[in-house]
Amino acid sequence: MTTIDIAAVKTFLLGLQDQICAGLAAADGGADFVEDNWGRGRSRVLVDGAVFEKGGVNFSHVQGDAMPASATAHRPELAGRSFQAMGVSLVMHPQNPYVPTSHANVRFFVAEKPGEEPVWWFGGGYDLTPYYGFEEDCRHWHATAQSACAPFGEDVYPRFKKWCDEYFYLKHRDEARGVGGLFFDDLNEWGFDRCFAFMRAVGESYLDAYLPIVQRRRDTEFGERERQFQLYRRGRYVEFNLVFDRGTLFGLQSGGRTESILMSMPPLVRWEYNWQPEADSPEAALARDFLPARDWL
Repeated sequence: MTTIDIAAVKTFLLGLQDQICAGLAAADGGADFVEDNWGRGRSRVLVDGAVFEKGGVNFSHVQGDAMPASATAHRPELAGRSFQAMGVSLVMHPQNPYVPTSHANVRFFVAEKPGEEPVWWFGGGYDLTPYYGFEEDCRHWHATAQSACAPFGEDVYPRFKKWCDEYFYLKHRDEARGVGGLFFDDLNEWGFDRCFAFMRAVGESYLDAYLPIVQRRRDTEFGERERQFQLYRRGRYVEFNLVFDRGTLFGLQSGGRTESILMSMPPLVRWEYNWQPEADSPEAALARDFLPARDWL
């Protein structure tokens, strides 16, 4: 029988939330996270910082007697099982349009039924959503992701990088949400200990991937043109989270706390009918040179 250590996973996730919040608050230098403890989780939100306009780092641990439809839709064998789901999820929306938005998530699920072995898996990853693209930033982001994956096999980064490109894709727009990173789900093929170690490696590499980019771009001068483009592109982020994101659907269907689930939304966003960037502009370069899936390494 598989031995799983739910307590160890929860301890790690709570510590990871602490570590990431400390790193991001130090990078911001102007504001700190405010904690909201709601029983089955703790949400930490930073608003109107020197670097981040809004950011949230959420830990949740939800339980139920039956798996939500968003989970059983692609895993029908889970129907009728009780479940526990825990994870850390974060989104950081910067003030400066030259600093990209970033998202990260690591999570653990276990579904149980009397007399049967538990069904468990890990999931997570992180992805980067720039408004103005820089090859140096994209290469650093992906090189950090590759380094986190390397101890687990040469095929791991390419496999989960491809999955990220395919997952964070707005089908109705026929475009990627950003420049990708890592995405994995239903991971249990290596056994509990190795899968848990991989989840830890991904979670602990997020700050190494993101903070150097923040430091590099945070003081870049910008004007109203860049700000308006940032708000326009944030609309794509909202569209993905509300239409496609499985985590959003799972959270809402499992009785999670709506405020915490939707904390990933940017504070300001705009949509403009049938807008197109000027040809050969920096705004046009994002869609042309950065959003199409490519090998950044």
